[in-house]
Amino acid sequence: MPRLNYKIIMYIMGLLLVFNGGFMSISSIVSAVYREDEALAILGASIVAITLGAFLMLFTRNHVKELGKKEGYLIVAMGWLFMALAGTMPYLFTGAINNFTDAFFETMSGFTTTGASILNDIEIMPKGILFWRSTTHWIGGMGIIVLAVAILPLLGIGGMQLFAAEAPGPSADKLHPRITDTAKRLWLIYVGFTGIQALLLKIAGMGWFDAINHAMSTLSTGGFSTKNASAAYWNDNPAIQWIIIVFMFIAGMNFVLSYFGFKGKFRKIYDDTEFRWYTSFVLGFSIIGALLIYFQADVSISSIAHPMVWGPAESAMRHSAFQVLSVITTTGFVSADYTMWTPFLTIMFFGLFFLGGSAGSTAGGIKVMRHIILIRNGIMEFKRTLHPSAILPVRYNNRALPNGIVFNILGFFILYMLSFIIGAVGLGALGLDFETAIGGAISSLGNVGPAFGDLSPVNNFAGLPDLGKWWCAFLMLIGRLELFTVLILLTPFFWRNR
Repeated sequence: MPRLNYKIIMYIMGLLLVFNGGFMSISSIVSAVYREDEALAILGASIVAITLGAFLMLFTRNHVKELGKKEGYLIVAMGWLFMALAGTMPYLFTGAINNFTDAFFETMSGFTTTGASILNDIEIMPKGILFWRSTTHWIGGMGIIVLAVAILPLLGIGGMQLFAAEAPGPSADKLHPRITDTAKRLWLIYVGFTGIQALLLKIAGMGWFDAINHAMSTLSTGGFSTKNASAAYWNDNPAIQWIIIVFMFIAGMNFVLSYFGFKGKFRKIYDDTEFRWYTSFVLGFSIIGALLIYFQADVSISSIAHPMVWGPAESAMRHSAFQVLSVITTTGFVSADYTMWTPFLTIMFFGLFFLGGSAGSTAGGIKVMRHIILIRNGIMEFKRTLHPSAILPVRYNNRALPNGIVFNILGFFILYMLSFIIGAVGLGALGLDFETAIGGAISSLGNVGPAFGDLSPVNNFAGLPDLGKWWCAFLMLIGRLELFTVLILLTPFFWRNR
């Protein structure tokens, strides 16, 4: 096997830094519009990022334009790391976050769309910084690498290896034979939904700044809010929360299905097995939660205010659907402290942390598709026990799946659970109690955000020791990149030339 093409890796790192700096400059413009002193500091961060990126591109411009699988994995993992490291600069340059560990945690949480925060008072933050937080979500939501793939043909580089390594879920359905056209269509849908939601939120009563920030956080399934109380700030405006509910549902869908919807191919959406299961999970758990809230939980005891504007039944259904979708899609917005409802609901929400959204969505977690295949394979094992000589393949979307895909998903699930256990043990070793340790581990690995114990929806990650923040940031990274992409770099055989 040929040696790694390091020049092209560093060239694309430079390209990503230029992208990062470009988005920072937009945040500096927002800051300038609001006449904030921090505008120049954010612009300075932008200039540094663009300059570093331009130098990397300049010194590696004579690279060989060949991209293999190994380069693809390295570019994805290192790209997220470079983006997160550079993304700390607006926080550090403005003094909004003075500690590098905290700045890195907040940035990694943003780019991985986890939404866990160390900020104790979000509302005193400069608007340019709040916009940058939301921007990191928005970039990370569809994938910084997919964005780069859209322009790689201009550089004479093919991008299929990058998309395969970055695309969320066990498979990357293509809207068009050329992967670059796929990336462009996905981004067009992503931008379109963001604009539509921002407009609807504005009409419902949000200001433009809050509407745009929450639209970016919703479509990316990130969860950073501009308010300390998150979406609970608008508990007296149910229309706003229902709009967020609808777009959280859309963000948790496979974006390819949204494309089919725009093309009028609704039958393709209905026939999709994952979409039907995803919809059933959302509706089923939302109804269960609403019934328990209505008959057993006193929502008024939550530490987040809960006005029942449209009546107790609507309030119960809205808060249940909101929190179920927030957890399943790993968005992490909060309309209520679900850990204060009933013990059964607390356990139910903990289980939902392992579910995840659809493959091909911006959501994190294990993904609904994997659960379907795991369940069907388990049922098939019973049949194989009774009929050992029969050929009984696992079927998905009316097609028999190759054994390689089933084995890959089984391996992913085992690796995911091991990562969760090791993650929780690591946090426990740092002195966190059992509930906080397991909550922090699955929240970080699944890119959810709010967790349990001292990391509940009304708390944040500021109290973690510095080592705990780095550990959670690592869990966020491997969870966002679906484990294999990062963990394969830790194996000795990846680095062998043969």
